[in-house]
Amino acid sequence: MSNELHSPAEMSEADRLTIAAGPTHGIDLMRRAGEAVAAVVLKRYPAATHVHVLCGPGNNGGDGYIVARILAGSGVGTTIWASGTPRPESDAALAAAQCPVKPRPLSDFAAEAGSIVVDALYGAGLSKPLSGDAAKAVDTATALRLPVVAVDLPSGVSGASGEILGKAFRAEVTVTFARKKPGHLLLPGRERCGEIVLADIGIGDGIIAQLTVSTFENVPDLWLREFPVPAVDAHKYNRGHVGVFSGGPSATGAARLSALAAARCGAGAVTVLSPANAMQVNAAHLTSIMLRKADDSVDIDSFIGERRPSAFVLGPGFGVGEKTRKFALALLTSGEQRDTSTRIDGLVFDADAITSFREAPDVLFQASRQPDAPALVMTPHDGEFARLFPGIADDVATSKLARARLAAARANAIIVYKGADTVIAAPNGLAAINSNGAAWLATAGSGDVLSGIIAGLLAQGMPAFEAACAAVWIHAEAGSRFGPGLIAEDLPRALVPVLRELVEARTGAP
Repeated sequence: MSNELHSPAEMSEADRLTIAAGPTHGIDLMRRAGEAVAAVVLKRYPAATHVHVLCGPGNNGGDGYIVARILAGSGVGTTIWASGTPRPESDAALAAAQCPVKPRPLSDFAAEAGSIVVDALYGAGLSKPLSGDAAKAVDTATALRLPVVAVDLPSGVSGASGEILGKAFRAEVTVTFARKKPGHLLLPGRERCGEIVLADIGIGDGIIAQLTVSTFENVPDLWLREFPVPAVDAHKYNRGHVGVFSGGPSATGAARLSALAAARCGAGAVTVLSPANAMQVNAAHLTSIMLRKADDSVDIDSFIGERRPSAFVLGPGFGVGEKTRKFALALLTSGEQRDTSTRIDGLVFDADAITSFREAPDVLFQASRQPDAPALVMTPHDGEFARLFPGIADDVATSKLARARLAAARANAIIVYKGADTVIAAPNGLAAINSNGAAWLATAGSGDVLSGIIAGLLAQGMPAFEAACAAVWIHAEAGSRFGPGLIAEDLPRALVPVLRELVEARTGAP
């Protein structure tokens, strides 16, 4: 699948395996990479007065020499500005030797309005802050507002974490090869990449299959095979039942948003579990969503025994404190006393359910590790993540991807680490980075809808990691399509066309 994400080290290994398998040589991969970049430059910028190719001393620079040779051969005014010289007898040295354009020192880099820059300095191979002449080149290109085409990754962006290492180019287009890297999707690096063009340079799927890839771009190909589609003889009782816990009389809206989203996503039945003093408030707003009193664990046990729900949402608007902790632990340990017909398949803890364990996170984590515990999905934003995983959140040396993985392993839960670059991580190390995030989703109640989508998919039997990934993508896609003016109440209905297209793709319908 082309949705695998490779770390810089994994991509280097893919290069090595390709070369070792023969008959491809390193220079062949370099030529194909350079050709792909040159094709983008010629197509996108036919009116450019001049192209400035910035070449580093490594393989990224080798790609740049090939780009310069092709552009010059096509009649484009081309200047090479080099940072150092390639290692003797390396592929980059061979590419430089075959280029008729003689390099000038990067320290003298100057450009003019109307020209463009090809950044072939360091790409994903940079491991320390950009400095010296390279940093000055970034300043020059930025000051002149020159369009930048980046080779592999804008120099200054970490391919592993998306971190900006000192300074970084802001590319209009980034041409990368075989597979994307985490740094293409994680912020703030993603904002520096511009449009990402994925070029085939001859690293085949068979080579990729030899690598142990555990990071993916969150696209439908990752989870579509598990996406639930009702059978011909489906009825509401075999499409899953979701229970959503409501807060008190003045905090009921969040639960209703979650409940409606779960229903929209295909759960056959959804019940709002309400405190007695909020029953009338909830009843005034619910139609297809059922309503039931739930003031204590006895009420919860009764509901589970009678209605056999498949999934629950706890947290949105529920309140922070001892009651939330008791309900959460009761749900996590309910399987110990129940037969298989009344065991819960999945739980979604968000908002107050997360914050309620900030003083005693290990109590939650120990409960989630019990053999009969339901699959747990937690959906923290930055603040909630820091409350539940303070040691991990404070480690500034790790990427968002690494932090999400560490948290998932510690909590034995699927972690949906929310943001514009949401990361979904599983305890076994699998992770996905979402790439279709929408700024329109930055509105109160949006996260409650996401929790409901996850629960609705869990209730229909979708595995927890895939359900979380699907929900994040669907949620973002609906937000993007709706656009300006979006509020959380719009989202459940905005899901409909997205869900229809997924069902059609899953079933092969036209």
